[in-house]
Amino acid sequence: MTIALRVWLALGCALGVCISLSACTQLQVMAANGIASLGHYSRQADLAYGPLPANTLDLYLPTGGQHRPVVVFFFGGGWNSGDKASYKFVGAALADAGIIAVVPNYRLYPQAKFPAFMQDAAQAVAWAHAHALDWGGDPERLYVVGHSAGAHIAVLLALDEEYLRQAGGSTRWLSGAVGLSGPYNFLPFTEDYLNDLFGPAANFPRTQPINYVRADAPPLLLMHGLRDQRVRPANTRSLAAAMLAVGGRVTTHYFEQAGHSDLVAGFSTAKRRRLPVLQEICDFMADLNVARIEGVSRNDWHFATQSWHVPMFSEKALLRAQERQKSAFSRPNARSNPVIRSTNPTGCPPSSC
Repeated sequence: MTIALRVWLALGCALGVCISLSACTQLQVMAANGIASLGHYSRQADLAYGPLPANTLDLYLPTGGQHRPVVVFFFGGGWNSGDKASYKFVGAALADAGIIAVVPNYRLYPQAKFPAFMQDAAQAVAWAHAHALDWGGDPERLYVVGHSAGAHIAVLLALDEEYLRQAGGSTRWLSGAVGLSGPYNFLPFTEDYLNDLFGPAANFPRTQPINYVRADAPPLLLMHGLRDQRVRPANTRSLAAAMLAVGGRVTTHYFEQAGHSDLVAGFSTAKRRRLPVLQEICDFMADLNVARIEGVSRNDWHFATQSWHVPMFSEKALLRAQERQKSAFSRPNARSNPVIRSTNPTGCPPSSC
């Protein structure tokens, strides 16, 4: 394929003109990562977080500032494919927003099976917690985010306390977890290899995040496209309902016109305006910071608001988050579950979920 044709295809894909699905998928990533290289951030690649060859991560650092929030992002790929190098555009988007981004690799099937990738993920989070201060981050504002299989990993880490405990930590390390197009309640398996990946059958209940809902879990933000044919929106709908039933903290957003890969594509410059995935994540984090700030004395307010040093966590953004919180409090029974009421801007009809 000539360079000119590559450029033409990349532009077509970035504009949503899909000439060939496989070509578009590859070239959209190439285009998104190429544009991401122009951002105002620095990148540290292939840092080791564990002893195995797969235990490496890329670190994306915003320019300047201290006490920044930290996000560990887990990519998707059916637990059997994917590489951190393909998600430069995600790390760049988070860093440009003033967030330290950690994007790890983890062991994949068939070389590894469940729970190996969960153990790797917990080690990556432990690394981020231990090194946050080294890079200007705040270990008290640590989040996990994932797409597809990565959403499964992120949410299971937040709900099942076993993995972070084995890594020497606790789910209390996590200020929140974000799942994009994730499978959380997907038994029976629809693909044969999953039976081997998650087997033996006695393990199957351990693989389902919905089996670990609890009131004291970190707050969840779950987003899903209603046109997702790969991972049905019922996964998000059922997990959110189960969390609310036990008094857990969960917010949901559904996008009417989005398919499975669109939500991770929402981090790219080309699709960010149409799919405000990054903005929803920033709002979620700002809301939670307001709740944290409201727990400190009035004398500490100035320090708490100024300690973010990032645009979307500026005092103005925090005030906007306060207004959203006040709106939530005005609804009946909302105060018993502050800033965590399940929201559904586009609606999720049962037939679609």
